[in-house]
Amino acid sequence: MPPLPFRRFIAALVAVLAVMSVARAEVVVPNFWDPAASLNKPDLAGLRVIRFLTDDQYPPLHFVDAEGLPTGFSVDLARAICDVLQVACTIQVRRFDTLLDSLAESRGDAIAAAIPITATLRQRFAVTAPYHRMPARFVTRDGVDLPDPSAASLAGHSVGVVEKSAHAAYLTAVFPAAKQQSFASLNLAEDALREGKVDYLFADGLSLAVWLNGKDAGGCCRFRGGAYTESRYFGEGVGFITRRDDQTLRRALDYGLQKVWQDGTYTELFLRYFPVSFY
Repeated sequence: MPPLPFRRFIAALVAVLAVMSVARAEVVVPNFWDPAASLNKPDLAGLRVIRFLTDDQYPPLHFVDAEGLPTGFSVDLARAICDVLQVACTIQVRRFDTLLDSLAESRGDAIAAAIPITATLRQRFAVTAPYHRMPARFVTRDGVDLPDPSAASLAGHSVGVVEKSAHAAYLTAVFPAAKQQSFASLNLAEDALREGKVDYLFADGLSLAVWLNGKDAGGCCRFRGGAYTESRYFGEGVGFITRRDDQTLRRALDYGLQKVWQDGTYTELFLRYFPVSFY
């Protein structure tokens, strides 16, 4: 996953903290766990510490705070699971493109970073259930009388997308009557929407949420319609990654994820790092 610009994220986060009590009431917190399922805690005898590997360039999932310490949604979720499992944990920051090899070489025990779950990843590593997904969303200019997106309503309307992206492919497949306009980057597509050069913008929901609540958007636009999560186009999400020969740890992390959802810790962390809904 390409990193969100750090300064852009921080600026947007600061802007929404002032209205966080209102935003919390509107944020949709995803639930990836079957409430009827009951996982058993694996025997962790002898496990004294879990060494998590992460990267510091992808806020709000993983980045460094003002004191230079690793933090973020994935990092704090890992720490919360260690509390549930009653084991110590360490967080080691490494360059994103070295994380998988570092895990394979036993330089850590698990990865807490935004590496998408794919069939290729599963061939090499074990992965927990997802704890985060990146839904796609439509955005329009605020105050413009446009219908909510559907295959029929988008007919004849211009929709901006990033060229060669999953969003462009999905738009072609599901909304074939829309007038697709491709841009070399999301920033250019956002500019086009703000300036009224396209009617809609279809892109990653989290990136759009950051933009909508930052200075660059200037309050121009808003989400329109719901979230799109088709895994064929937008992936299975992000989970904790372990080596395939460490299934006990993978099961322990799955158990911990279910527990932090049930006790409300997941919701607390989600609202802390995603105060603006992108679902």
